[in-house]
Amino acid sequence: MHLADPQRHGSLPLRRAGRSGLDLPAVSLGLWQNFGTRDPVARQREIVLHAFDRGITHLDLANNYGPPPGAAEEGVGRLLARELAPYRHELVISTKAGYDMWPGPYGSGGSRKHLLASLDQSLGRLGLDHVDVVYSHRYDPTTPLEETLGALRTAVDSGRALHAGISSYSARRTVQALAVAADLGLPLTLHQPSYSMLNRWIERPDADAGGRSLLDVVDDAGMGAVVFSPLAQGMLTGKYLDGVPAGSRAAVGTSLRREFLTAENLGHVRALAGIAAQRGQSLAQMAIAWALRDRRVTSVLLGASSVAQLDENLAALDRAGFDDDELAAIETHAVDAGINIWAARSSDL
Repeated sequence: MHLADPQRHGSLPLRRAGRSGLDLPAVSLGLWQNFGTRDPVARQREIVLHAFDRGITHLDLANNYGPPPGAAEEGVGRLLARELAPYRHELVISTKAGYDMWPGPYGSGGSRKHLLASLDQSLGRLGLDHVDVVYSHRYDPTTPLEETLGALRTAVDSGRALHAGISSYSARRTVQALAVAADLGLPLTLHQPSYSMLNRWIERPDADAGGRSLLDVVDDAGMGAVVFSPLAQGMLTGKYLDGVPAGSRAAVGTSLRREFLTAENLGHVRALAGIAAQRGQSLAQMAIAWALRDRRVTSVLLGASSVAQLDENLAALDRAGFDDDELAAIETHAVDAGINIWAARSSDL
């Protein structure tokens, strides 16, 4: 059993998720990367327990996080069964379904069959009778929203989830989802989109959403926004300013493609790094603080490959405010860089 740091409460600021009763830490731990079978179990354990001791009470998962799919949930399940067992009531555990998980006709998408079967498998891997949040991981144009959201209502009504959310739905699809959810009597608590200084799609007005941006729609509906990839898949860490390091995401061709590292994009990153240095921060710290500048953002999701990296990024909260001159300087270089790898499958639909 883990003996948690008694000073963990109050270590991080909490933000209310819209008009719900759910509070989340300003920084949450995402287990998309670095929590598969190729990553040492001891290091995974160290990161998660240290995050909890630092006040990170929200662990964000999905059925297919790993690799292989399911590995991240299995790893968290081991911790919940032992070290974190006494603290389950303090933790917000979220999972998702919608992307490829198993072969066959029901292994992905927004069908009732996939979502509920996947949730049951996730609960088995986690060793839990419920998660705190279950998400539809993406909009599925081949399945009626009534079916997708009906499955989420079943998950909540059956006690397998306390809250329901959607991820990567565009502003227009979010408006549609909210209307369907209202008809079903299903509160949608959270929206999880990608967002960073180089990927600002959630700020763009959408004519099909009444000229509102996704952030506007989420705010009007009383939902919270939990944003992922605030470091632009690593581009906003500065590690690519002098080439592509061996073993990096760009080197192995995972979530950051080499073609994103254009001279123009790297010029903006270099300028942003200069602004961060003037603020006495690393580029990553400034990027995290910038994503949190908007009150409509409830929490930013950060991955971590080490305890030291996690601590360095949490230091962003020590200088989270911006003056008008800093925001104006950032605005010149915080431009959409064409790096939203999820757009064609979700947010542009």
